Amino acid sequence: MSAFPRTPNTRPLPNVGLPTDPDYEQRLAEFEARIEAGEKIEPGDWMPYEYWRQLVRMISQHAHSEVVGMLPEGAWITRAPSLRRKLILLAKVQDEAGHGQYLYHAVETLGVDRGTLIHQLLEGKAKYSSVFNYPTLTWADVAMIGWLVDGAAIKNQTMLAHCSYGPYSRAMVRICAEETFHYKQGKEAITLYAQGTPRQRRWAQDALDRWWWPALMMFGPHDKDSPNTPALMRWKIKTKSNDTLRQEFVNEIIPELMAVGLEIPDPDLRYDEETGNWLIGPIDWAEFWQVIRGNGLMNQARMAARRQAHEEGQWVREAVEAYARRHQARQAPEKIAA
Repeated sequence: MSAFPRTPNTRPLPNVGLPTDPDYEQRLAEFEARIEAGEKIEPGDWMPYEYWRQLVRMISQHAHSEVVGMLPEGAWITRAPSLRRKLILLAKVQDEAGHGQYLYHAVETLGVDRGTLIHQLLEGKAKYSSVFNYPTLTWADVAMIGWLVDGAAIKNQTMLAHCSYGPYSRAMVRICAEETFHYKQGKEAITLYAQGTPRQRRWAQDALDRWWWPALMMFGPHDKDSPNTPALMRWKIKTKSNDTLRQEFVNEIIPELMAVGLEIPDPDLRYDEETGNWLIGPIDWAEFWQVIRGNGLMNQARMAARRQAHEEGQWVREAVEAYARRHQARQAPEKIAA
């Protein structure tokens, strides 16, 4: 038996259609017409199986990323350089936990229980963003994550606020608002360090050197190498492709980093006058896939931390379930009397 038992799925399954269904083509046409008209697909609405599958895959990975993403920065809560910075970081890590909650709720509207999803994560069967498998070596890393990594996340999540699936789209509205706070505090801190003492400037540049490429990998493989992109774009789960989002992010962030005196760690970087784009060098996709497959610097440590937290929280889950059973037992006689 697994050390991390899966919670039984007691939620109603969505109204999913298969290509073998006799009315599939007609219902698919009606479904796609709704999306083209700008309508949101809601829980209980008919949807193609592939749309459902892509949503479960994408939202669950997003939820896992928020939860695992607490770890790189959470390690620095006790080592923050000031009380103000500690309070900011505490609030940020708490926000990330909340984002995970919103997203797990969104997946549950698709008939998949969060216990199943967490079981998959802890057993190493679920993916999360590769960027969280890199170490935070200095306090400047915490700030750079706020500016660079959360900046990339905002670019992606702002797009997802227009997702065709209602619960996911609405979750993004609040998440983006909170991520903007994270982005601003990171930018403020890095700006101070980049204009501070020689040591602080070295910390800021070193953090950029290490986080630049992992942040760009967050947008996913090039469009031509992304097997999920056609379905995601067809049904407007995503409204912009990986490469489009990455290019928009690069165009926005490079001038800002240069403005504070930091050097982009890309010898092939150049500005294209004709297109108005900053053109980056080749991304090391071999490294990306190694991290995704569990061979990154911090993959094992991140999962060990999540498993330990899950095990140590078992008594809390049992207490909550016992309370719920007792509450239901007390309510039962009252319902009968009524």
